[in-house]
Amino acid sequence: MYRLVFTHVITRISAETAHHWTMRGLRLVQAIPGGAPLVRRVLAPRDPGLAVRALGLEFPGPLGLAAGFDKDAVAYEALGAFGFGHVEIGTLTGQAQPGNPKPRLFRLVRDRAVINRMGFNNHGSQDAARRLRARKPGTVVGVNIGKTKVVPEEEATGDYVLSTERLAPYADYLVVNVSSPNTPGLRNLQAVEHLRPLLTAVREAADRVSERRVPLLVKIAPDLADDDVDAVADLALELGLDGIIATNTTIARDGLASPAELVKETGGLSGAPLKERSLEVLRRLRARTGDRLTLVSVGGVENADDVWERVRAGATLVQGYTGMIYGGPLWAHRVHRDLARRLRGSTFATLADARRRA
Repeated sequence: MYRLVFTHVITRISAETAHHWTMRGLRLVQAIPGGAPLVRRVLAPRDPGLAVRALGLEFPGPLGLAAGFDKDAVAYEALGAFGFGHVEIGTLTGQAQPGNPKPRLFRLVRDRAVINRMGFNNHGSQDAARRLRARKPGTVVGVNIGKTKVVPEEEATGDYVLSTERLAPYADYLVVNVSSPNTPGLRNLQAVEHLRPLLTAVREAADRVSERRVPLLVKIAPDLADDDVDAVADLALELGLDGIIATNTTIARDGLASPAELVKETGGLSGAPLKERSLEVLRRLRARTGDRLTLVSVGGVENADDVWERVRAGATLVQGYTGMIYGGPLWAHRVHRDLARRLRGSTFATLADARRRA
């Protein structure tokens, strides 16, 4: 049914308009008394074999929603109720900003992909902190922070620290995003000489404002050279980070089947074309770090087989975004349901066993 609606209705409206409609629907679910809990009872993952213990947290299932969908922390409860094991909000910046000019979001249907150049459009970390302060237990919520566009690169650390001070007390885990291609100069911060002082300052700020130790992860790009992936992994171990999220969107455009006028749009590409490189980076990180870091794999995840492959390759958690655009509102529920069936048909009792014995 969703495939028919997507083909004949959704594709006839702009991708960003469709996103806004979806967010309105999710906010309505949250606004109805008992709405989100009712949906959660039906759609949330319940198979105990799928439960994941990581970052000092309990996740009901391995598949979470990547950052970029709920930018301002307005619908995470409903998203968790629809079957995601966790929801990562953001990217949030120190200052509110409108993002890049429209149009800035494009579907590449033939490739099951999306190009976005949103530019961290959000209402700022202060606004999100106010909302998160009142959140109730239920959904595991990660908070993804980035650099405000107008802040010079040499002042980026202060901008990240400002958002950390505002958000760390309310985050189940915190992610430093230095890998979006849509903020000028941001990816330069992935270089170890820039990343070390940035991550050190964020860690210190989080410890200063929170009574508990908030897990800290860094999100990297798929376009990093292999040696640079190794360098980030080594730095994460050196600094005592809790994990790495791999990967963000790519600026590559190889092998796409969509019309040239879409392929040439600037921005980050997500979806199925990213699958191979994302898996390569995951395997490299696993070989480099072993079990010393929590690895979160994202990029090209479309179904339960993809999640299974990522877990077997060393991922503790998996995230998706574009998969839901093409799979519909029940996508996360279906993936967890099919993953439970896959697990029961294997020789492993739990997903943790499958990852350890890979």
